[in-house]
Amino acid sequence: MDYQMKRPNIALLTALDAQDRRSWSGTFYFIAQTLQKYCGDVSYLGPMSGGSEMLLGRALHTSAQLVTGKRFLFRHSRAVAKRYARIAQKRLTDKSFDVVIALSGATEIAYLQTALPVVLVEDANFPLLHGYHQHFSSLLTSSAQQVNEIQARGLARADLVLYSTSWAAQSAVNYYHVNPQKIQVVPFGANIERIPDREKVLTRKRSAYCSLLFVGVNWERKGGQIAFDALCELGRMGIDATLTVCGCMPPRNVRHPRMLVIPFLDKNDQEQCQRLEALYLRSDFLLLPTRNECFGIAACEASAFGLPVVTTHTGGVPEVVRNGENGFTLPYDASGQDYALLIARVYQNPVRYQQLIQTSRDAFEQRLNWDLWGMTTRSALERMLYRVRSPRVLAHHFSG
Repeated sequence: MDYQMKRPNIALLTALDAQDRRSWSGTFYFIAQTLQKYCGDVSYLGPMSGGSEMLLGRALHTSAQLVTGKRFLFRHSRAVAKRYARIAQKRLTDKSFDVVIALSGATEIAYLQTALPVVLVEDANFPLLHGYHQHFSSLLTSSAQQVNEIQARGLARADLVLYSTSWAAQSAVNYYHVNPQKIQVVPFGANIERIPDREKVLTRKRSAYCSLLFVGVNWERKGGQIAFDALCELGRMGIDATLTVCGCMPPRNVRHPRMLVIPFLDKNDQEQCQRLEALYLRSDFLLLPTRNECFGIAACEASAFGLPVVTTHTGGVPEVVRNGENGFTLPYDASGQDYALLIARVYQNPVRYQQLIQTSRDAFEQRLNWDLWGMTTRSALERMLYRVRSPRVLAHHFSG
């Protein structure tokens, strides 16, 4: 491409605080940092309050749960979407911007009125989540209709849509008839500040005991019981194994002398971040039999440490974890015994395990890192800005 543009001013639109490493498992924070590094000068339009519109929606949700057992997605209602649009439109007047980038933001841009080009970054959409993810299941008909409408409006409003997987991208084409030319698949990266040196990772050795790491804030949704069953099965097979649960509390009746529970680690705290990184470095497998997953940031993080991932073939996961490269995906109905058998087979083959360490790190370096996301997004952003022919942007030169 023979044109160049100035470094654009980016209005980063999020309802949550994109400077908080806990927002969207840290993905908002890392996207913001990557955009600043590769794509333009970032200004934050969020966080945004849902106000009385969200309070009323929450009351409706509570009432619906009591009376019908159904859910009302008060964070994705028509009223809240319109409130977000009003707030964003006002904040856009505070500075001269070249582009709006909304993170997981169909609700935020659905009713947004602006002449600026809009980029939407997503990992899924409503038809994929409805009945699959627990937060998008058992919905009131009116709620489902509103969320679907908001999703359609958001996709129509966007000039460029960046999906983290082709699983999500194809659904936008199939369900909402989005023009494939304005969609690009750009995998996310590892939400880790201090990426270990490759040399350090490749010196990893298989532990004297099989150390399993389970990372997730929701025991049920991440398949905690299956992970626990796998630990027990490995013991019955005569393999000395441990399981570290990080990010949630198992049910009270789930106890094992070889299981350590770390209920919470705050990524905003440097010391706690380092503790999580140490867990990745000293474990033998990331075990994540997730019940629903749009992408799998933890798998990217594990790959950065050369840690093989054993997980579920569901959602967008198979595009992150490739069998035999940076781990393995098992069928959705696989049992704890199935997971244990696979782990045992790999663990008991030291040569194969060392190969997995290297190929896992290769996967991180070649396709699962934020630098690659930034460079790819920059190219997509340049093409989009050229395509929509924004006079204010094309009048300048990109300084890089």
